Amino acid sequence: MTKEEKAKTIKKTSKKNLRTMQKNRKRHILRERARIVKYGTKGFGRNIWLSTAATAVMAITLIILFVTIVASVILTSTAEMMKDKIDITIYFKPNTSAETLDELTNLIKEDPNIKSVDASTSAQEYEKFLAENKNSDDVLEILDDEMKQLMISKMQATMRIKVYDVDNLTSVKEIVEENETFRAYTDKEKAPTYDVNQAEIATITSWARIARTGGIILAAVFLVISILIIFSTIRMAIFSRREEIYMMKLVGADKSFIRGPFLVEAEICGIIAGLIAATISYFGFRFLSPKLEGYGIDVSSINSILESNQLIIVFAIFIVAGALIGRISARLAVSKYLHKT
Repeated sequence: MTKEEKAKTIKKTSKKNLRTMQKNRKRHILRERARIVKYGTKGFGRNIWLSTAATAVMAITLIILFVTIVASVILTSTAEMMKDKIDITIYFKPNTSAETLDELTNLIKEDPNIKSVDASTSAQEYEKFLAENKNSDDVLEILDDEMKQLMISKMQATMRIKVYDVDNLTSVKEIVEENETFRAYTDKEKAPTYDVNQAEIATITSWARIARTGGIILAAVFLVISILIIFSTIRMAIFSRREEIYMMKLVGADKSFIRGPFLVEAEICGIIAGLIAATISYFGFRFLSPKLEGYGIDVSSINSILESNQLIIVFAIFIVAGALIGRISARLAVSKYLHKT
């Protein structure tokens, strides 16, 4: 056999051995990870009471985070919905003509903050009054022609204005209060309604801010409690298995193999906590949703998520968040206590 043939044979043998080593390495890694999961699952069952406590506190933490986010979203959405419904009503003298109202409408539309304007004469206001009371027989019985004319002669013409920014009405007020045409026709006995619902909007916005801040603080407190409980769980597990860990170190087990089961144990707690928290949060919100809508709270944005395919993503976020909390907490605990064994 020539030198070239020998070199080719050695090269082929080396490649074959390398492939074999790579396959064996992959099998070894998979076998090692399977053992880590197995030991971690056993550890979860071995410390079932502490594991259950850790799971419960983590579930509460995740539920509080969910409530915080939902409360902030729906209260902010409700405030925006109320802002969108707000209209400024300006009252004009009875029997102000439609032509005059058109002129006043064109004047007010010059303000870039104006979204829409709806003006009604006294006669049109009377028709709206009839529509609102069409089911009231007592009211309709007394509305003969003479009463109709009397009511129209006393009813103010109106202009209802919607704006883009309800928090900035300065320009609208300047037109209504300083423009000569507006001043000539506005009813001095009935002032424009600039501030209707502003107090309610401010209250709801304040609630949203309080819910967000308070929820974050409460969630942080329970997160700390979760970490402390997981610390205790891992510490007791290390203590109860200290001889086993010592033997593993003697036979040359690396740190990742020793640390792995404890991380898996905490991750199992987090995954179960995520599932429990997601399920309670989903059914709890579905139960409360109709009641919140009855109080005028806008829950449509959250309902649209929970009633769509995004629900799977919500559950996945809960599970991942729980697993992350468990893993981070366990890693801190392991790094603190494992080196003492």
